[in-house]
Amino acid sequence: MTDTNIVAAKSRGRSLVLTTAIAAGAVLMVLPFYWLLIATTYDAKEIFSTPPHFLPGTAFVDNFVGLFRDTLFGRAMANSVLVSATYTVLGLVVCTAAGYAFAKFRFRGQGFLFGAVLVTLALPSQVTLVPLFQIMVSLGWLDSYQALILPNLALPFGIFLMRQTMYAIPDEMIQAARIDGANEFRVFAGIVVPTIRPAIAALAIFLFLAQWNDFVYPLVVLRTPESYTVPVALASLQGIGTTDYGQLLMGTMLSMLPVLILFLFLQRHFVAGILAGAVKQ
Repeated sequence: MTDTNIVAAKSRGRSLVLTTAIAAGAVLMVLPFYWLLIATTYDAKEIFSTPPHFLPGTAFVDNFVGLFRDTLFGRAMANSVLVSATYTVLGLVVCTAAGYAFAKFRFRGQGFLFGAVLVTLALPSQVTLVPLFQIMVSLGWLDSYQALILPNLALPFGIFLMRQTMYAIPDEMIQAARIDGANEFRVFAGIVVPTIRPAIAALAIFLFLAQWNDFVYPLVVLRTPESYTVPVALASLQGIGTTDYGQLLMGTMLSMLPVLILFLFLQRHFVAGILAGAVKQ
């Protein structure tokens, strides 16, 4: 066997090992989601049977109907979509504008203010839970949408991400637009925002997920089942010895759909960002 054939055989061997490892990892990651889908087709008594089920059962319709019959899950889904979508849009505006100010403007106290933003990244959300609750009580905002949307619009991580991303935009390009007569809003909306679309898409997914999965804070400020979000509604299905896991897992599976739709809608922006960085000018 020639040296060329030996090298080719080693290359094929490495490719086979790598492909096998990736396939095994993919199976391990997909398996819990597959089991979740299968579990929604069984009643509560059969879900945890031994050995576990890997083929569909016959209780899918019963679990689906029972979930919407016994709870206000449809209203909870609508509440979560409304709150998460509104929070994402407003949060993008606030974080992007703040990041632009920190990255492209020079003003007194800039370093101190940005340092304060970074310090808040180290604060766990539980630290601000009681003060936020007291503020909501004083404003009369308990059991309202604004109590869920407004407090965390200026997300420290979002401001930090936008600020670091905008540093890569050449100052000369912005100055050229200003010399051509563009005002700051035109520069921001027409030049800066289109340039950082991949980062905005990433932040949009992060903001949506953060609001969609939030449980502790909505549990504290929401009072009636009509205003529950999905995590709180799912928690209401858990009783003392009476949990219907078929309905609970059905609700969990349905709660994943908006997140998957959002990711599928925004994934092309990630691909565009990767290709833009890979193509040589």
